[in-house]
Amino acid sequence: MMPRDLLLVLAVCLPLAAQTVCPPTPAYSPCELVFELNDQEAAAHPNPYVSVELDAGFRSPRFRTFRMPAFWDGGRRLVVRFTPTDPGEWVFRTSSNVPGLNNKEGRFTATASGSPGFLMRANVHHWAWVDDLQRTPHLWMGDTSYRFAFLDRQLFETMVDTRARQKFNHIRGLVAGGEAEAGKIFPSPDQINVDHFRELDQRILYMNRKGIIADLVLAGDENHLVKLFPLRQQVERYVRYLVARYAAMHVTWQGVQEFEEYDNGRAVLKEVGEALKKLNPYQHPRSSHTVSTSAPLLTDGWMDYVVYQSSDDPLGAIEHQLYAVPFVNSEFAYEDSGAGKSHAHHVDTDTFRRRLWNATMNGQYPTFGNTGVYGGRKFSVEAKYLDSPGARQMTAWFDFFSRTRHWELEPYFDVDGGRALALEGVEYIVYLEKPGPVEIIVERHGYQAAWFNPLTGESVRQKDFKADRFSGEPPDRAHDWVLHIFREGRKEGMLRSYKFESRPILMQEVELNPQKLPFEIVAPAEDTISLSKPPKYAVKVTRDTRATRSMMWLWTGEVTADGQGYRVLGTGAEGTFRIRRNMVKNLPAVLAVRLYGMNANGKVYALDKVYKLTP
Repeated sequence: MMPRDLLLVLAVCLPLAAQTVCPPTPAYSPCELVFELNDQEAAAHPNPYVSVELDAGFRSPRFRTFRMPAFWDGGRRLVVRFTPTDPGEWVFRTSSNVPGLNNKEGRFTATASGSPGFLMRANVHHWAWVDDLQRTPHLWMGDTSYRFAFLDRQLFETMVDTRARQKFNHIRGLVAGGEAEAGKIFPSPDQINVDHFRELDQRILYMNRKGIIADLVLAGDENHLVKLFPLRQQVERYVRYLVARYAAMHVTWQGVQEFEEYDNGRAVLKEVGEALKKLNPYQHPRSSHTVSTSAPLLTDGWMDYVVYQSSDDPLGAIEHQLYAVPFVNSEFAYEDSGAGKSHAHHVDTDTFRRRLWNATMNGQYPTFGNTGVYGGRKFSVEAKYLDSPGARQMTAWFDFFSRTRHWELEPYFDVDGGRALALEGVEYIVYLEKPGPVEIIVERHGYQAAWFNPLTGESVRQKDFKADRFSGEPPDRAHDWVLHIFREGRKEGMLRSYKFESRPILMQEVELNPQKLPFEIVAPAEDTISLSKPPKYAVKVTRDTRATRSMMWLWTGEVTADGQGYRVLGTGAEGTFRIRRNMVKNLPAVLAVRLYGMNANGKVYALDKVYKLTP
């Protein structure tokens, strides 16, 4: 979360003339350059959204260059919204296909501010606020409000104020709403309702002032983006418009809802992602919402973090070992605290909490959802569900991890009786979903220990100890518990260091040598499988060791020739493949199946097998 004493002074200057230059502006606060078309220019460009090209190149006091596109803001008005990142004098020059707007030069002054910078990925799997001088850890804790742009203004502000008090620092939602709402915002692919975006400006700025980042989903599921903008240049124009309006604010980009439901989702997202990467000078984090995991899009080069919609621990745990990016789980569960449920991942508060902590043990940052607040198609948004038990348990989660070196924690495997994260030799966190005896091996030092109650946020301190292992049980077995083992003096000393991270995070090499694999695929046994009748799958462990007695399994499949990327076919030692029709364009096809197995020590193995896929 943005430190409360470092909240941005998000004041946007008001245009007063045909060309308005920013007044003195605090660093990391947006300002605006405003231009007006004259009579002749307006006559030549009756639809500026489509025909006017305008951007400005900014040179910083440190001689770095930023290029920002302009957006049409109704009538004859064009705006370049820019955020200076350094104090001092900035100069700019415009470039435009409108001669009267081309090669305009100016300068303005940015003043010093207490802002920690913009959000960036850091330390392999984590997040930080980054400016030119420092990195400040960011503990991502999100909420879901798909219709935040369309709520009654008073309800919207109540929602944001409540979430800010509860210490949420992200809210994700749809820029253009659902199909009915989007149809009013975009009467045609080449027309936009500027009033919608003016209101959205104010709502994102309101969230930012409260220390909350807007996670922007550009369009809905089921080919929504393509339906709105059938042509590639229309998609790129929309992306350019969003970058121009919102890149100067605190945002992340989350592509589309459930990209796997698009007929050609990977290609669509590649166009969107490459445009975001090219146009956004601040390089705000980019990913996409998903049915299960957006990791199949990583190889296209535009994405820099993975989003999940899954409570499947093998998926999250194994992919954490494969990819050197942060992970955000946006729908491991939605809490039903009285509004009702319509999907399998709408669960009671206790189930929600357990999934929250398991996602954390997978190395994922969480995004919350409550069925009475998140804005699903079948639910209205009601303020009474904002202060739900699950939201209070999210606050307890945040308070707990705020006291840790969360930006250095990684999954840890030398533990029996629970699942763990650790910065070895400094801090160990063990989650016991089923409370009972637990034993964890630690580096030999003197430690403090406490049991944390994830329902209430209370801690029960234990005796200090000095050893190379800890054995014990939680205070009771009425619910799940968290064991926290730490060296408080060592942590305080590390916080005084100038180093953001104390040691490098090394990614393991996945074992692919068939002779070293401790398992084999026993089903499907046939070389041909059917799309309409997905087969059973099964794996057999061939080497019985302490490590292989506790295995996690992830099955993925890809029709490489069709370029859609891999899809998750299943998890666990046995089950039935889930094969999506839109992962393959033409049948019959060659389906490449990969089975990942991760043993109790966190070692990952992979086995490949090829099948013929028929209708």
